[in-house]
Amino acid sequence: MKSINPFTGEILKEFDPFDELQIEAALAKSEAAFRKWKISDFSDRKKLMKAAAQELRENRDEYALLLTQEMGKVIKESQAEIEKCAWVCDFYADNAESFLKSKSINLPDGATAKVIYQPLGAILAVMPWNFPFWQVFRFAAPTLMAGNTGLLKHASNVPQAALAIQQVFERAGFPEGVFQTLLIDSKTTNQIIADPRIKAVTLTGSEKAGSAVASTAGKNIKKSLLELGGSDPFIVLADADVKKAAKTAAKARMINFGQSCIAAKRFIVEESVFDEFAEVFKEEIKSMKFGNPEDSNSDYACMAREDLAFELYEQVEKSVKEGAKVLLGGKKPEKGKALFEPTILTDIPKESPAYSKELFGPVASIFKVKNEDEAISLANDSEFGLGGSLWSQDLEKAEKLAAQIETGAVFINSLVASNPHLPFGGIKKSGYGRELSQEGILEFVNIKTVYLG
Repeated sequence: MKSINPFTGEILKEFDPFDELQIEAALAKSEAAFRKWKISDFSDRKKLMKAAAQELRENRDEYALLLTQEMGKVIKESQAEIEKCAWVCDFYADNAESFLKSKSINLPDGATAKVIYQPLGAILAVMPWNFPFWQVFRFAAPTLMAGNTGLLKHASNVPQAALAIQQVFERAGFPEGVFQTLLIDSKTTNQIIADPRIKAVTLTGSEKAGSAVASTAGKNIKKSLLELGGSDPFIVLADADVKKAAKTAAKARMINFGQSCIAAKRFIVEESVFDEFAEVFKEEIKSMKFGNPEDSNSDYACMAREDLAFELYEQVEKSVKEGAKVLLGGKKPEKGKALFEPTILTDIPKESPAYSKELFGPVASIFKVKNEDEAISLANDSEFGLGGSLWSQDLEKAEKLAAQIETGAVFINSLVASNPHLPFGGIKKSGYGRELSQEGILEFVNIKTVYLG
């Protein structure tokens, strides 16, 4: 496994995948750790999770530089990612015990019962490269606080980040085996899911990867949670604050250089404000500064890998051949580099990739619609259903329309963002299950009924 700086092309480090003996040792260690960890006091777990948050904050710049060098995100975004990971650690350290508090039920016949929440065991997390720390910590914080142990199979292009995450928990003082990183490939991952010591699996990633993991989990009667792709609509109605919407839209599309499942991708704008929105949106993106990702003044730098840049360009090229028009950018990437020019497409035909596929990078698709009904219809004309943004100054109307949008979340007059306090997840081919909030910690526990006769 190679760790490659996508901005320079430099090979940073190389790692050998785990062999069978290393994998077996990790599984055995996780199972042994669970026997003690599951009966540990919440106060002890809280202390350790708080220490993990402190470790992240105290060494923020060290971890952030690692993310920037290994997957190309600009340093200020890497720093924000580390801080967000500390936030989610604190959140579950403070709230896990109350989230998992037993509930009493009084039955009509006078009998009583209780619902208690118990950990399942070793949980496998299959995680992507785009937010190398955040995706893992939003799994690990609730999972470990619930009394489970965690095993991480990270994306093959971020092995240093994967190992650094295990280091965070080790430095925080977690018992050996409570959280471990496995350097393994996809084939080995499926074999591990089938192992009886693995009790459930969570995946954030592509539809293809999700389908494979869920299939293996299903065959082995194990719970799975999937957070997959998205083609989030960003709807701007005629009565919106158009300038504010357009400026926010540019940020929503360019966060993490567009490599985010919840980045706004389809901008659906009522025709009376379309021209104004498109102009402000274009100028806002043009004003963003390209540069070395290690420079704190850079707004964007490169994609995570060269092949991803060329795959994205192929989608743009095909969309243009089908009839889409280029409002900004659209140039072919340079061979041997992961650079990509921010691009805006308009007049997008239904047959094109820009209409129906997830464009995972800095490419925006803008659609003109006649009215609110057409806007909602277009927003829902997608196989994905992760998040959505709706802009209107009539909040009562906006709430009614938000209920009609087929997604796991709708943010009114704001860009979509994950937050430890809010359930996060999608519907349709964006996956199933929820992360974060109380709903997130309940995904990997046994919700047990105890009847008191």
